[in-house]
Amino acid sequence: MPAEPITTFSQLGLAPAVLQAVDTVGYEAPSSIQAEAIPPLLEGRDLFGQAQTGTGKTAAFALPLLSRLDLSHKAPQVLVLTPTRELAIQVAEAVQTYARHLPGFHVVPVYGGQSIDAQLRQLRRGVHVVVGTPGRILDHLRRATLNLDHLATVVLDEADEMLRMGFQEEVEAILKHTPAEKQVALFSATLPAAIRKVAEKYLRDPVEIRARTQTATVSTVTQLYWRVTGVHKLDALTRILEVEDFEAMLVFVRTKVATVELAEKLEARGFACAALNGDMNQALRERTVQRLKAGKLDIVVATDVAARGLDVERISHVVNFDIPYDVEAYVHRIGRTARAGRPGKAILFVSPRERRMLHTIERVTRQPIEPMQLPSREDVADRRVAQFKQTITETIESRDLEFFEEIVLSYQREHDAELSQVAAALTFLVQRERPLRQASKVTPQKAATKAEPKPRAEKEPKAATARQGTGPDKKRDTKERRSGSSRGDVEVVMQRYRLAVGHDHGVEPKHIVGAISNEGDIDGEYIGQIKIFDTASFVDLPEGMPFDTFKHLKTVRICGQALQIRLAEDDTGMEPKGRKPPKAVKTKKGRPVKLGGKKKTAKPRQRRDG
Repeated sequence: MPAEPITTFSQLGLAPAVLQAVDTVGYEAPSSIQAEAIPPLLEGRDLFGQAQTGTGKTAAFALPLLSRLDLSHKAPQVLVLTPTRELAIQVAEAVQTYARHLPGFHVVPVYGGQSIDAQLRQLRRGVHVVVGTPGRILDHLRRATLNLDHLATVVLDEADEMLRMGFQEEVEAILKHTPAEKQVALFSATLPAAIRKVAEKYLRDPVEIRARTQTATVSTVTQLYWRVTGVHKLDALTRILEVEDFEAMLVFVRTKVATVELAEKLEARGFACAALNGDMNQALRERTVQRLKAGKLDIVVATDVAARGLDVERISHVVNFDIPYDVEAYVHRIGRTARAGRPGKAILFVSPRERRMLHTIERVTRQPIEPMQLPSREDVADRRVAQFKQTITETIESRDLEFFEEIVLSYQREHDAELSQVAAALTFLVQRERPLRQASKVTPQKAATKAEPKPRAEKEPKAATARQGTGPDKKRDTKERRSGSSRGDVEVVMQRYRLAVGHDHGVEPKHIVGAISNEGDIDGEYIGQIKIFDTASFVDLPEGMPFDTFKHLKTVRICGQALQIRLAEDDTGMEPKGRKPPKAVKTKKGRPVKLGGKKKTAKPRQRRDG
């Protein structure tokens, strides 16, 4: 009797806490390599897998190995070797995500170029999983700062790349420091003779698997990517929807919850949109697809699983709002457009931390993905004006307007008004819900700047004097005022904030800029100086941050660590005084935000730094 096909993660025998994390992340069905690799790894078998980056292999080995951990024993039980520090960080972050519901779990990335003292502190605290590059792992073994006596599993990730980079001696030296009785999993995109020799020498009766990856993409699909920076993804998608000529569009997100949330937000912005996910019953799903086919819907927001088998000829555009986890999913997604020989367009949103996946998609599909220029506000305004003019033309040609002409002429006679004025007033009334002219962009520092713009040489001394107080805050206030920068003809007043992330967490400046820009809705050009230390970082941001933004940024996570943003402390350990933001400031979108009532202040609550 043939084995039952594996269609859900619950069929694989993973630990309940790991399954909970899989559901939280939004994975709906295992990829081919996950379905084949997880059962033997759970059984403790050695494994030899041929798989490209981007096929879902990190989850393929991380999920079963996390399910087998003894959390009460704080010693390295899993060692993952990677060829580059970028991959080490990526794997460590993924492991931390999958272990989010495992109490007391610790993973540490170990690689060159990072302070070894920070790594030593984390290793001394006790870790369950170590992810690192061969050179730095071997360095720790020589220093006797890494003990692998209790190691249960070694994973060689991208083994062919490690050998190509000349790490064969280091890898073999590391394996000699591991227990004789251990599980070994080796993943390689190619199978050169050297890899086969390593497999024969260190793997015992391994299970061999090969990831089946569909790599062909339709030649009639134009593939573009937009680098997520400065503008929120929803705003970027809205601009694209405003400017692109599309018949129907499929927008892909990672989770079922995100389909509903994004569909509701797009509906609120005036688009005919619906969600499509695995929680919907078959009747509702079929009704949604039928509405899309009939032209009653223009946009469907879907997950990968929900869109399988979807064949609607009028889908002209696919937007990857969330980048897929593997190349196979990407190929499947963009295959929903360009049906029946029609041309199609696929747009991929890529954050700075996801550039590696972009390059992987290009390499595996053997097709370049070109960068795209996000439509400007002026482009959106021009498009709206053109559509409005077209609507006027169509209305004149298809409607009987005699009654309405009489109303306009009557008004003109009664008020002695010019016809152009009457037409302009009617145009204004019609377009109020969808303005033809974009409001000028308001940034936090412009909202907080009360004085008229003056030349810097005149303004700076006055500004510094106005902010000076007495006592210990005096020097700090002057310094903080002068740390402001200038954008155009408006001087930006900056404040310094402390973030509870640093080198120990694998944080780089690009991570901080990306998180604050995307989650705080602050343009990257207004993020000032960044200083990163082992356990904390400091960043200069425009003065007058809305309280809602400040509160949200506290919970934003970088490299698995919450920002816990707050005003930088002075020498007394207390937060600076005399720097209350105004009671109402404007966000980037120009909407006023109340910061506090009569009895409340806008100053963030003092938090203890644990």
